[in-house]
Amino acid sequence: MSRTDQIKLVAVGTGYGSHTSSWRHPGAMHNASQNLASALHIARVAEAGKLDGIFLPDMNQVDARDPETLSRTGRYNVKFEPFTILSAMAAVTSRIGLVATASTTYSNPYTLARLLGSLDMLSGGRAGWNVVTSYAPSEAANFGLADLPSHAQRYARAHEFLDVVKGLFDSFEDDALVLDREEGLFYDPAKVHELNHVGDHFQVRGPLNQSRPPQGYPMLFQAGSSEPGRELAAATADAVYSGEPTFEGARKLYADIKGRMAKFGRTPDQLKMMPGLYYCVAETDEIARQKADYLNSLAHPALIKAVVATALPGANLDGLDVDDKIPAFEDPEVVHLTQYYIYARIAREEGLTIRQMHDRMANGGAAHFAVVGSPRTVADYMEEAFQTRAADGFSLSPAGMPDGLESFCRLVVPELQRRGLFREEYEGTTLRDSFGLARPEHPAAIAARAGSAAG
Repeated sequence: MSRTDQIKLVAVGTGYGSHTSSWRHPGAMHNASQNLASALHIARVAEAGKLDGIFLPDMNQVDARDPETLSRTGRYNVKFEPFTILSAMAAVTSRIGLVATASTTYSNPYTLARLLGSLDMLSGGRAGWNVVTSYAPSEAANFGLADLPSHAQRYARAHEFLDVVKGLFDSFEDDALVLDREEGLFYDPAKVHELNHVGDHFQVRGPLNQSRPPQGYPMLFQAGSSEPGRELAAATADAVYSGEPTFEGARKLYADIKGRMAKFGRTPDQLKMMPGLYYCVAETDEIARQKADYLNSLAHPALIKAVVATALPGANLDGLDVDDKIPAFEDPEVVHLTQYYIYARIAREEGLTIRQMHDRMANGGAAHFAVVGSPRTVADYMEEAFQTRAADGFSLSPAGMPDGLESFCRLVVPELQRRGLFREEYEGTTLRDSFGLARPEHPAAIAARAGSAAG
């Protein structure tokens, strides 16, 4: 049975795109990852295409595992801080959502609540937060930690962190601001509440020094497919970014997370599953393949080996040429990269060369949905994933920027609209409006209504 809802689309808004060597493309903007004009152009293009949002991934580090080699890619180490550049994007747009990544492991709830609340107000209700717990040990050293906290510790902190942030957003009731000049009353003190949270990880008095955000709570996005990650998503997330290379795997994850929601008093339609979609699109399948092949040809041989060695830490690639097959390898005792087992399975089952594995990873096909082709080919792929409930929408990762996003909005969006799968116009003014999600009611209003019903 065909679905009656429509696909949701959030584009990864990094300056160069998802390919490790896209910065070398002649069409890439100069220093695009730190170029204001590039960032604003991406935001305008996405909004003209009626996309739901722009999403900025982030990490608190320069990846120093192989400095000489990683200095050959623009993908990882040089970028804007998300809240700053998203605030600039807010000034030149009016409908597109603005989703910042922030870590619950290395942030504090009060400061992050202020940043999110401010972005939501500046944008008129378009802010989103991609909640991450961080996984790279090298990040810990930038925050005075000797090592990365354990997986269990990070997720326990994340649960409490989210409770505190939501509590701070509820400091002011929705009608607390009076702004009565004649009476000289700025806000009603009876409608401003201290949080007085005391937990295992945080002690936060509150209240937050902001009125309640336009969306109540900025939209919560989450990535993570571990058992604790699935539980956190089912309990708290409005949308989930996921990494699954097959429709079968994505359908299982879709059903699993949505199946957990009832025990948290939630319904499946309150959460959107948004797997990553790496793509390269052009007018024909042949031209799209040529574009993808050209990007792959830009990768330096040292980078090719480093990318694969990082993904498969158990494989010894020393002395091998990039066109040699990946040798047999054992799994490491400790795995930090969440997609490791996907990469390892593909390398073992398909007998790939180092270059072939890099090309799969560089275009996302090793750990995410990936498609290269014409507008019809790309739309067919997306429609199948959507109709079979492998996805409610997609986190779009263009291979290169700005062409990748421009081409998607020019070629694929009209094809999706023709099929009735994507909006013609925005449904409202906030990010929650675009996703068809209700604004969370303030706890005081819920309590008052319950009291009236009881009385």
